[in-house]
Order: sequence, then structure tokens, then C-alpha cells
Amino acid sequence: MADADIVIDASAALALLQGEPFGNFDPERVVGAVISAVNFSEVLAKLISAGLSPQEADEATAALQFRVLPFDEDQARGAALLWKATRPTGLSLGDRACLALALSLKAAAATADGEWSKLDIGAEIIVIR
Repeated sequence: MADADIVIDASAALALLQGEPFGNFDPERVVGAVISAVNFSEVLAKLISAGLSPQEADEATAALQFRVLPFDEDQARGAALLWKATRPTGLSLGDRACLALALSLKAAAATADGEWSKLDIGAEIIVIR
């Protein structure tokens, strides 16, 4: 069930993979969602660091049918431009990569990080819990 109107960060992807609660957000919206290659790398790294083999991590993420988009030059610029606006909330490069992608696609950004709710950057922010 692809949702092209949602760009997810690593925390939202991991929440679904780990069976964590989602509150008022339907976790099925994460299946087939768009994710930056930066955030996808974060998801794989977390799964492997939690004890999954690289093959198991690939299989787990493949089941969710993410649409992984590259972190290209335009995305790099977008993430850099978000630095000043996101600095007070301590967002990482990965967080800004997600937000830059959401802005470029005119999509909402979904996260488990409540700090994002403080942002006013021109994109809808969905905090999943």
C-alpha cells in the first residue's frame, strides 16, 4: 500500500519493523513509503547493530517495499539549507535529508522524533506517536 505523500525517516521505519506503537498514525502508511537513501542506510545499520545479518536486514526492509530515493546534489543543498532552521532542535544530517526530500516532493515527513513538531519549515510533519 504505497503512500507517495509520505516521506519517512529512519525512526518511523524502525518503529514499524520493531512493532512499536504508532498512536494515531496508521503504521500501514509506512509500507511502500518514500525514504531517502541516507535514512535507508540508517535503518540497515540499526538492524545490523541489533544483531541481524546483512541479509536479514535486507529481507526485513524489502518486506516494507520502501521507495528509496538517492541523496543527490539537490538533496544535499536542501539539507544544508535546513541547517539553520533545525539547529535549535538538534536535527542530524539524516533528519535534514528526510525533510529536504519531503520538501522537494511536496510530501509530509513522518518521524517518531517529537522534536520535529517544533519545526516550521514548510512541510507537514507527522509525529507517529
